[in-house]
Amino acid sequence: MDYYSSQISKLIEELSRLPGIGTKTAQRLAFHIINMPEEQVKNLSNSIINAKQNVRYCKDCLTLTDKELCPICASQKRNKKQIMVVEDPRDLAAYEKTGKYEGVYHVLHGAISPMLGIGPADIKLKELMMRLQNEVDEVIIATNSSLEGEATAMYISKLIKPAGIKVSRIASGIPVGGDLEYIDEVTLLRALEGRVEL
Repeated sequence: MDYYSSQISKLIEELSRLPGIGTKTAQRLAFHIINMPEEQVKNLSNSIINAKQNVRYCKDCLTLTDKELCPICASQKRNKKQIMVVEDPRDLAAYEKTGKYEGVYHVLHGAISPMLGIGPADIKLKELMMRLQNEVDEVIIATNSSLEGEATAMYISKLIKPAGIKVSRIASGIPVGGDLEYIDEVTLLRALEGRVEL
């Protein structure tokens, strides 16, 4: 039995298709939207439509942007000879929030995962190799420290090293506030290998 009218049910159904949104959250969002002033609802729907129609890949780094080049690639202040390779645009945003990285990025839009049938041709590796035809001093591999991220990092490293370009991997290890007894062996080993002098 339907509890709501067809239009409310349809709104809940569409909202629940979004990642991380279950039925209860979809209901809360639906009722929130219904109670919003009409102008706000129009702004929300127009923002969604405009983003869908105008957002595309940056010509250089392949992050999402509404222009030919994203603000990072368009900036004259960025070091174009240093490329940080990340899995998705959210990772790029996380590094940008630090305000410390001055190079540019390359977004793979995924990671190699034989279990899921995702191979090197399924992510933006070919585009990375094309970028390396320009003058590049260093490629920093900042994929996740998951099995897929590690496999992707190793694959990229093997591709790039013969070109004589410096390849580095971000350090990973024990999170601040983490108890050693609860941390797995691989993380502990990476923490030990990535140690720095004090």
